[in-house]
Amino acid sequence: MAVKKSDLYRSLWSSCDELRGGMDASQYKDYILTLLFVKYVSDRYAGKEDAVIEVPEGGSFADMVRLKGDKEIGDAINKIVGRLAEANALKGVIDQADFNDETRLGRGKEMQDRLSRLVAIFEDLDLRANRAEGDDLLGDAYEYLMRHFATESGKSKGQFYTPAEVSRVIAKVIGIGPDTRQDQTIYDPASGSGSLLLKASNEAPRGISIYGQEMDNATWALSRMNMILHGHPGAEIWHDNTLASPYFKESDGSLKKFDFAVANPPFSSKAWTNGLDPENDEFGRFEYGIPPAKNGDYAFLLHLITSLKSTGKGAIILPHGVLFRGHREADIRRNLVRQGFIRGIIG
Repeated sequence: MAVKKSDLYRSLWSSCDELRGGMDASQYKDYILTLLFVKYVSDRYAGKEDAVIEVPEGGSFADMVRLKGDKEIGDAINKIVGRLAEANALKGVIDQADFNDETRLGRGKEMQDRLSRLVAIFEDLDLRANRAEGDDLLGDAYEYLMRHFATESGKSKGQFYTPAEVSRVIAKVIGIGPDTRQDQTIYDPASGSGSLLLKASNEAPRGISIYGQEMDNATWALSRMNMILHGHPGAEIWHDNTLASPYFKESDGSLKKFDFAVANPPFSSKAWTNGLDPENDEFGRFEYGIPPAKNGDYAFLLHLITSLKSTGKGAIILPHGVLFRGHREADIRRNLVRQGFIRGIIG
């Protein structure tokens, strides 16, 4: 029987209890989601041939369970995660959390007991019956962790996760559906945990080619894990600053054009010009106006518009201020409306 969300959330809460005291609340996810990923792929794919994920010898959750009570459990968990990462070209993706970090997990017996209890919590979850394709397990877990703990450290959960209901509405608004072809493309320039891309792609039963770029390293790693769990190992998710260094380009060096584009970028970014000279942008993204130096809302919108084919459709989540603020933003807004780019606003 599939694990209920209530059971999953109960396990997440218990695991957070084990991590309290040694680290910032927003860092719980780095450890918890790594364990959840290893547990999920072990339950689903261990011992199976031609699986989406290869679970190598010495790289499974069962190997972690055997470490409970071991004095070297922290270092040994790192090695288990490392083997799984190496077998699946996931170095730098699933192996970012250091389970042997004494400053966060305690020294000696304290670390030994804490990690043993943490492994035991996930040991009791049977994830073999959960279908990642239709049940965003990591996304649900991530949203739960961000909702309850990111705010404790002044972080915004909106930086990482777009609610499923909003994602599905966006997909329908831009026309993704049964007639969408597998060779068509969808792009998210601020892809976060990948939840918006995944929910949008779920509306295309015949498939769609997925592209994304994310600046935050831990969040980019989560999106890579999420894509694999949902059967999109070929999704191209790049780690870099989209505005300063967009990765996806055409052969002539211009921005790659997509059939669909979606985004829930960080609201009102004050550092959007870092590494970027908007007045001399090589991609011509700011021909309709340069956004204020301390507010990047329109920068992401202009990037999204430039990334669409002439027949492309896009949707972006932005704060209400983009509708009313004056000066430079008023000029950009006027130009975009006159060009006929804006087809609708949902407030």
